[in-house]
Amino acid sequence: MELTYGTYLHIERLLQLQEPRSEPAEHDETLFIIIHQTYELWFKQLIHEFDKVRADFSAGDLYAAIHTFKRTRTIMKTLVQQLDILETMTPTSFSAFRDRLDTASGFQSVQFRELEFQLGYKRPETFSFYDESYPGYERLRRRLTTRSVVDHFYDFLEQRGAEIPEELRKRPADAATAPSEPLQDEIVRLHESQPDLVILIELMTDFDEGQQEWRYRHVKMVERTIGNKRGTGGSLGVEFLRKSLFKPVFEDLWAIRHRF
Repeated sequence: MELTYGTYLHIERLLQLQEPRSEPAEHDETLFIIIHQTYELWFKQLIHEFDKVRADFSAGDLYAAIHTFKRTRTIMKTLVQQLDILETMTPTSFSAFRDRLDTASGFQSVQFRELEFQLGYKRPETFSFYDESYPGYERLRRRLTTRSVVDHFYDFLEQRGAEIPEELRKRPADAATAPSEPLQDEIVRLHESQPDLVILIELMTDFDEGQQEWRYRHVKMVERTIGNKRGTGGSLGVEFLRKSLFKPVFEDLWAIRHRF
């Protein structure tokens, strides 16, 4: 068969993946499904890009890392903009099919948790919300003990002349990253002596600001849609989401902003 646009992208299969559960189908359920499927595709792409960033950092490839962070920053802006579309769905419209979701919830997104782990926001207690048979469970388990983007950033900084504190190197693989004042001193020193690093640092901060903006917008969208109701997956809904608000990925880069 000749390769066409449709066969290359599996368009017909893709269009069969939206299956509203309400009967008769509520108009906004299709939007709800498409938005969340699109998010999962973007999460997949971000994971793909940050695996490349990890390799770029350990290889000391500054310009490849700059290029990839430009892309991830733009993807994050797109994720924020998609919430504008989802917010055209009123609370009444969502309530019309919410009970059909049973225990399904965005809270259960394995890819989003995988992205968090990949960026260094590791929380072993996350696994208490998943059964071992849950699709993607083993992949997420592997990601917990895989060196994060921040760990590979340490490799990059070391190649540029930074002295990485021993406690950062000895941190358990499944532990979340934490800020380090000695490391911050090293970053400031490199920032002042190696101007080409400034572009990378600003792009990393841009991405980090974007992911914090997405978390905030997501919380407010959920709050305006379901108020203080519990999440369909059994989570505490808005209360749970608020715990990660304004949680930076690259904490050391934020801690030194006043020193520039």
